[in-house]
Amino acid sequence: MGSGKTLTSNKLAKTLKRKVFSTDKLIEQKEGRAITEIFHVSGEAYFRKVEKEVVKEVSDKTGIILDCGGGVVLDPENMANLKKNGLVFYLSAPPKRIFDNIKGQRHRPLLNVENPQAKIAELLEARKPYYEKADIIIDADKPIDQIAKDILKVVSHE
Repeated sequence: MGSGKTLTSNKLAKTLKRKVFSTDKLIEQKEGRAITEIFHVSGEAYFRKVEKEVVKEVSDKTGIILDCGGGVVLDPENMANLKKNGLVFYLSAPPKRIFDNIKGQRHRPLLNVENPQAKIAELLEARKPYYEKADIIIDADKPIDQIAKDILKVVSHE
């Protein structure tokens, strides 16, 4: 979360003339409520269950760009589904960059804590082994245009 996935996905979709899907937006559409409400009312476990259903549905599509929430990698079945028809990219950014990208945003339920920057570092450390299972790791401590160019270099060689 906060690594620039959504902005990068939208830039790539425009450049490559492909549709972009967001798992978070698909979850909100399916549930008819915001992610923050899902977390608050139904809990994270319920959110992850719906997320898994959405990933399974959308991973059957080809020729798309999929912007996934940061916790999607916690479920091995999600990763298997995501890799079925495409490449999984991990946009790696340090906690300070992520914090700078998201500060002031209230729609991130895992970061509605007293010290969000410390929580970001904690989440990154806990999720690191999962993130590193991505097909390609991209340094995201740079402007979105450069992140998109780095990804385009990779996909143009596939």
